[in-house]
Amino acid sequence: MKKKWWHEKIGYQIYPKSFLDTNGDGVGDLTGVIEKLPYLEQLGVDILWLSPVYPSPMVDNGYDISDYENIDPRFGTLEDMDRLIAEAKKKNISIIMDLVVNHCSDQHAWFRKAIADPKGPYGDYFYLKEGKDGKEPNNWRSYFGGSVWEKLPGQENLYYYHAYAKEQPDLNWENPALREEIYKMVNWWLDRGIAGFRIDAIINIKKDLTWEDLPVDGPDGRGFLTNSITRMQKRDGGTKNGIGVFLRELKERCFAPHDAFTVGEVFEVDREQLEEFIGEDGYFSTMFAFDPIQSYKKGTCQCEFDRNMNPDEWKRDVFVNQKLLGDIAFEANIIENHDMARGATIYIPDEDYGFASISALAGLQVLQRGMPFLYQGQEIGMTNCPFELEDIDDIMTLDNYRYAVACGFPEEKAFAGCARESRDNARTPMQWSDAENAGFTTGKPWLKVNPNYPEINVARQEKEYGSVLNFYRRLLCFRKSEEYRDLLTYGTFEPMYEDQERIFAFKRTLGKQCLTVICNESSAERFLTLKEDYEEVVFVNLPQVTRIGDNLILHPYQLIVVETTKK
Repeated sequence: MKKKWWHEKIGYQIYPKSFLDTNGDGVGDLTGVIEKLPYLEQLGVDILWLSPVYPSPMVDNGYDISDYENIDPRFGTLEDMDRLIAEAKKKNISIIMDLVVNHCSDQHAWFRKAIADPKGPYGDYFYLKEGKDGKEPNNWRSYFGGSVWEKLPGQENLYYYHAYAKEQPDLNWENPALREEIYKMVNWWLDRGIAGFRIDAIINIKKDLTWEDLPVDGPDGRGFLTNSITRMQKRDGGTKNGIGVFLRELKERCFAPHDAFTVGEVFEVDREQLEEFIGEDGYFSTMFAFDPIQSYKKGTCQCEFDRNMNPDEWKRDVFVNQKLLGDIAFEANIIENHDMARGATIYIPDEDYGFASISALAGLQVLQRGMPFLYQGQEIGMTNCPFELEDIDDIMTLDNYRYAVACGFPEEKAFAGCARESRDNARTPMQWSDAENAGFTTGKPWLKVNPNYPEINVARQEKEYGSVLNFYRRLLCFRKSEEYRDLLTYGTFEPMYEDQERIFAFKRTLGKQCLTVICNESSAERFLTLKEDYEEVVFVNLPQVTRIGDNLILHPYQLIVVETTKK
């Protein structure tokens, strides 16, 4: 594998709206990010991904963009953005932004012009279709529930397509003029000094232009739109001649000339597509490792999902994914992000929550092969928030709740499940201290603060050597240490002790160097018969390591990294 500048880096996602508010309006801002750069530097972060800070009506919390080349006044100004880029660079931290080009806001100038003149040039920036038999053009269901079609304002039988909310019309990538506008904007930001992009919902930019109805899969008489993507790819023999044409052009026109770091939001790809998307000459630098973190999601409604990730299913899926990747590519390994519930809640039973379990989870993520990508608050063990219906801001959660009720689930069960999976769990304000509103704002926070902030916060953990925060700092330092950096970056990944329940273990090997990571993912003490000898213990989350002959005694949620002799 050809070495890239980003291979040894640690990524960290910031949700600016909830990170730090410096002007008391209850909304985080760019000045808050600048203020916390020393904190991020000390943590060991190299690449910062900012969720959208562009002007937006905030129907979908910034993922409905009304102006791609500006900063929303809630977050600051372009000058603030330039200052953030410059100050971060002084600390060897690169800034990447969210690239949201599957759709825009219905308040964007392009869409307003399309409404004014549907047959004019801007009408072709979107997917506009006539209705069929007095109804929508087809029966596809959007990601947020309901039809993917909405009547164009002022029209009787003309609809526009939206994969997400009706306020987020999809952009027509089939139109070369639209693509030119996007490339111009992307290069404008790269020339301004950002290092690259996280690319949102990118798999959706290629549509099934037959617009044929899908098999009905719910009580609403609709079919989920992702099935149209699967159908299209099967019909076209993959993605190279479909979406690949667009992505190759985007890379060649924008990313490659700037040596930009790009991480794609891409799901469920096979080995051939892995090389296509993130191989040596892939469309993106990397993509998030979503497949291994989806196994607990079972059922058609969120309220049917299991309460916790099954450790053995997670281990199995990680091993399958690592084998699939081999040495062809790096993925960005995650536990949580802004679109998910909190990892400390999903992976860890409530009764087991604590330093040992959180630090074990951290070690298993960071020491795998791939690029570790943390999410704000993960480093202090932030958890899901207890919500009531009136607390919910997220449009997707509300739509999922309504859909669950329509499917026949009792309202209480429907809300409990949807609240547990709500994206708002990851979007509650960052818990900086035990001061009012967790030190996030002096005003009224835009979203409920998790009431556990007096116990879980940065200030408290900074003072405790044995805190989750200080463990993350030691862990990232170990990952980037001169002695083990190359091994933990480029070393092979070999599953170990696969037949042992709730034992998650793997070996990393590079040349003559070998490290074996062993973790007891349970609340019970375990005896593990060693299959190989080890030279020394080089990293742990719990201080006492006990070995009796060939048996290793593992305390609950104990993580051990041992240097082993290569045979």
